[in-house]
Amino acid sequence: MTVEPGPPRPAVWMIAAAFCFATMGALTHGVAPRCDWLLVALVRIICSFTMSASMAILAGQRLVFLKPRTLWLRSTAGTVSLICTFYALSRLPVADVLTLTNMYPLWIVLMSMAGTPRREILLDLACVVSGIAGVALIQQPHVSAAANGAVPVALVASVTTAIAMMGLHRLRQVDPRAVVAHFSGLASLVLLAWAPFHGKLSGLLDVDPLTALMLLGVGVSGTVGQIFLTMAYAAGVPSRVAVLSLTQVVFGMMFDIVIDGRVLGPVTLAGFFLVLGPTAWITVRRGRIREERTDPTG
Repeated sequence: MTVEPGPPRPAVWMIAAAFCFATMGALTHGVAPRCDWLLVALVRIICSFTMSASMAILAGQRLVFLKPRTLWLRSTAGTVSLICTFYALSRLPVADVLTLTNMYPLWIVLMSMAGTPRREILLDLACVVSGIAGVALIQQPHVSAAANGAVPVALVASVTTAIAMMGLHRLRQVDPRAVVAHFSGLASLVLLAWAPFHGKLSGLLDVDPLTALMLLGVGVSGTVGQIFLTMAYAAGVPSRVAVLSLTQVVFGMMFDIVIDGRVLGPVTLAGFFLVLGPTAWITVRRGRIREERTDPTG
């Protein structure tokens, strides 16, 4: 008697998470003309803090605050990444922002080259160069947006995400819900402290019902996406589910085309390929190397 393999739930959960995050991006981009991006980011992160802290407490996990020190590195980097991402989403098409912010594996490669064999370094550098070339192509239609810092800010988001992810690797002994609660709590405090000095406080407090509904959608879609993401990483092989997170770029393209009527030119598509191709390859290869090193039968 043979046992049929179970359904590919981790893959389904990761794709569902990607769709939720793309939806959050589309709502953020759509609500940008109606209210300031800082309010959108604040709604998103407060929802995340409420969810993660509640889940940790209900599961009997202790919330962490002062230690370990790496936790503050992860939370600080994550806060910068959040701010940069929502700023960029208010000024650039969704697919472009998702592509730029998801190239963080390339920066992780650059930050962890010590001890890497020369042949692998050359391959990694080729991927990074490809990614940078892709960024240059994606930036071409957005010269005015780039003047306002949107493209560079999105790149800062990807770099700080890489720092946050490297910090997560050293926080394996801390419950993931407590880690998310610490990050979202710090980000919430930073944004709340920033709001009075933002210069658009009246816009943060005065929203119409449709805007409020869209803001709620940002919070809900981001929160549900976080839940699906956690489920996928808990039940699946990280290197296999991580690469599926790039499907959020595909969903982002669909939103850009259907909602904004965007026409993707060959130069932009080539830029997407030059960024996403090496990113996916590095994600899978590094994941396999990690699995081989931790395999007790290897």
